[in-house]
Amino acid sequence: MTDSAAPGPAAGEEARLRAAIEAIVLVVDEPVAESVLAEVLDTPAERVRELLRALSAEYTEAGRGFDLREAAGGWRFYTRADYAAEVERFVRDGQQVRLTQAALETLAVVAYRQPVSRARVSAVRGVNCDGVMRTLVLRGLVEEAGHERESGAILYRTTGYFLERLGLRALDELPDLAPFLPDDIEGLEETGEHTSA
Repeated sequence: MTDSAAPGPAAGEEARLRAAIEAIVLVVDEPVAESVLAEVLDTPAERVRELLRALSAEYTEAGRGFDLREAAGGWRFYTRADYAAEVERFVRDGQQVRLTQAALETLAVVAYRQPVSRARVSAVRGVNCDGVMRTLVLRGLVEEAGHERESGAILYRTTGYFLERLGLRALDELPDLAPFLPDDIEGLEETGEHTSA
């Protein structure tokens, strides 16, 4: 005796397609075209379009906080406009997250040595700082400041936002580093120059 309530193969395949579309759209950085989804899922583009529209309608009807919309030649998840204030508050407050020790050290090197290349910052810190520099740029604390003449390396400097966060009018208000430096700073400088070469 068969269970009439059990979903048939067609229903199972549709559920799998819908879930696959959701999974793919969830990870894209920019709108993904129906034709791309159709190719990846080995499904006719017309069918993919039907499923995208059905999913979008379901999210709207359910009052979800996100929306599946067609934009710029493809489909992508967006936060629903009704919750823009909450999302904005979350994003803004997220910028208040404290910096790691590595980020603080890297920021200090940039602040006192600017304009400075990533290689030079890494030499001063003694570790690769590429990831930390990207974080500081994303946070708006550091920005590009041209290129080094000899090597063509990108130079970095602190931003106006950096000054604002520290409550400074200008960089000359940064505290003097001399009391915190070792007595043999010249020897350290030469070592740093050799390691960065």
